[in-house]
Amino acid sequence: MGKEGNLRISQVGLRGVVGPGLTASHVLDFAAAFGTFFDAPGKIVVGRDPRASGIMLREGVVAGLLATGHDVIDLGVVSTPVIQHTIRRTNAAGGISIGASHNAAEWNALKFLGPQGSYLATGEAGELLDIYHLKKFAFAGHLSVGKLRVDRTAIDLYLDDLAKNFQLDRLKKFKILVDCTNGLSALLLRRMHDRFGLNFVLFNERPEGRSFVHEPATNRKMVELQLAPLMKHVGADAGFLFDIDSDRVALATETGKAVSEEMVMVLLADEFLERGPGKIVIANVSTTGLLEEVAARHGGHVERVAVGRQATIDALQAFRPEQIAIAGEGTGAIMIPQFRFVYDGIAAMLAILERMERKNLALSQLLGSYPRYSILKGEVPLETHKIPEMLFALEQYYPDARRNTTDGLRLDWINRWVHVRVSQTEPIVRVICEQQGDEPRRLFDETMEIVRSYCS
Repeated sequence: MGKEGNLRISQVGLRGVVGPGLTASHVLDFAAAFGTFFDAPGKIVVGRDPRASGIMLREGVVAGLLATGHDVIDLGVVSTPVIQHTIRRTNAAGGISIGASHNAAEWNALKFLGPQGSYLATGEAGELLDIYHLKKFAFAGHLSVGKLRVDRTAIDLYLDDLAKNFQLDRLKKFKILVDCTNGLSALLLRRMHDRFGLNFVLFNERPEGRSFVHEPATNRKMVELQLAPLMKHVGADAGFLFDIDSDRVALATETGKAVSEEMVMVLLADEFLERGPGKIVIANVSTTGLLEEVAARHGGHVERVAVGRQATIDALQAFRPEQIAIAGEGTGAIMIPQFRFVYDGIAAMLAILERMERKNLALSQLLGSYPRYSILKGEVPLETHKIPEMLFALEQYYPDARRNTTDGLRLDWINRWVHVRVSQTEPIVRVICEQQGDEPRRLFDETMEIVRSYCS
């Protein structure tokens, strides 16, 4: 893989393999650009995940922000949701989360957050990129550089927010098995266990920075390999697997069945559409069509947007808060009404447990109440620049499909669809295909073959 494949600079932010792609120079310049992005001085909240490169990135981020006149609140090793809650609580100007969530240990990233704790909208992200590329940084004089303050109270204050919004006492009856993937969920859930008495059984608990016990992906395959086989042995009522940042989550039932990551959003859409008042579900064009059925049950509807945080944030800002039931994507990254701008896997887990408790149903029973949709997901390494030719070839191969170019190319037929797009966070092309009932194996295999012919 060349250097281009090791580094991704886009509206999503900065992400790459540390050393061959992502360097200290990139970090310093992006931090200075973010400091320049704000018209007036203000506090910036910073935190990082446990990756070995995180300390180096943290030093560059703090230096760039102090140099542009901003005070910095350093939270230490915390998740992005904790940073987002802290931004709101302290009325900070924004924040930077250092961590690459679902990527392998050699990767790292900077994620940029605005004054509501939300990811930057499309226009804001574009402005930040312009400042970075032009390198017109607003450095402060020696009397005006910022001050650094360390704050180690953020995790407990975040847990206080969760306790205000969820009936944790009623969840104590559940035995919950959690694969922490050597990530930040371990710090949060161990503290929640100690403070509120929830019955968590944690494994892969020790935070690691050099390598993770397994790929930090929140998908059915990883649940099937790591979490599901232990469910019956432990006697757990539900199982959850988190990525490193704890902003994404995947599921296993009490029967030991691995669940599609798409079902996290389905369960939560059902829950919050039922609770009301919001009737709008914001989801990207890669997320399961089962959402439309669930929304229709409650008189709601699904707003489909492009894949990526910016598109979701843009859509959220187009509606009043009370109109939104949930927003998110089929990766297990969900924003619920209580925390409108925060992708939070732990909050999603608590909401699912609350639904189990309120309905007095096992997780397998809840999931068994939905009609069957089968989804297949694949990826192809991106080694060429023939994406326009590839998308045109797909259109020609499937002339009877309804075409959607919101993000890449989605082709729809009655009861099935396929979506092909270039990832914003990794040098790959993603292929997602869904059908009501049985797996759309033929459609998926044909599409993958065409994509491979153009990408390798």
